[in-house]
Amino acid sequence: MFLVPTDTPGVNIVRNVGLYGEPMNEGFHALIHYEDVRMPADALLGGEGQAFVIAQTRLGGGRIHHAMRTIGLSQKAIDMMCERALSRETQGSLLADKQFVQGYIADSYAQLTQFRLFVLYTAWEIDKYNDYKRVRKDIAAVKVAMPKVLHDVVQRAMHLHGALGISNEMPFFGMIHGAGVMGLADGPTEVHKVTVARQVLRDYRPSEGMWPTEWIPGKIDDAKAKFGHLLELEVGNL
Repeated sequence: MFLVPTDTPGVNIVRNVGLYGEPMNEGFHALIHYEDVRMPADALLGGEGQAFVIAQTRLGGGRIHHAMRTIGLSQKAIDMMCERALSRETQGSLLADKQFVQGYIADSYAQLTQFRLFVLYTAWEIDKYNDYKRVRKDIAAVKVAMPKVLHDVVQRAMHLHGALGISNEMPFFGMIHGAGVMGLADGPTEVHKVTVARQVLRDYRPSEGMWPTEWIPGKIDDAKAKFGHLLELEVGNL
């Protein structure tokens, strides 16, 4: 990993790139072409072969920061959802009295509460172990859950606001766009799912023989082999 000043020969900033909805050729990201860029040895950040470790150390904390902001946005969406449910009346009763709406609120509350606790637990692990590699599995799992929680909660809140919800007078589309960004920023969701699965599988071993460990006929045979002599004594006493 190298620190490259922007005035280095060969660093060509083609144009600024914004997010959807921002004017063309504006934004806080850039399309950069590197053409035969040469750097001195003191431009090396860390040591050779350490780029991935450095990046993951930085990104590990960044992903938790993203999760914290996601919690805040999701809570804001629930707040707007509940306010709307208590304010809007249709077909003779408030939205809050409709079972569909109650389901939206309950699902959103449960989804966000689970995610909030998972983020708190992962942050606690980071503080306790001070080792991002050790907490890698849970950081990746938080990253996987993050965009879906935000999208689901915001989608329900937007839907409850009807035509107003999809207008530019409410913030919902920007929030849903943020959910899409969270699915890609600091690594796409699919990559993090692979990381989680690989880390989880490290704690397991293949079964011995052709049958699964919990195969019931096999467990019966094992029980008979272990306790068969006790069964014989019981039968004899009868």
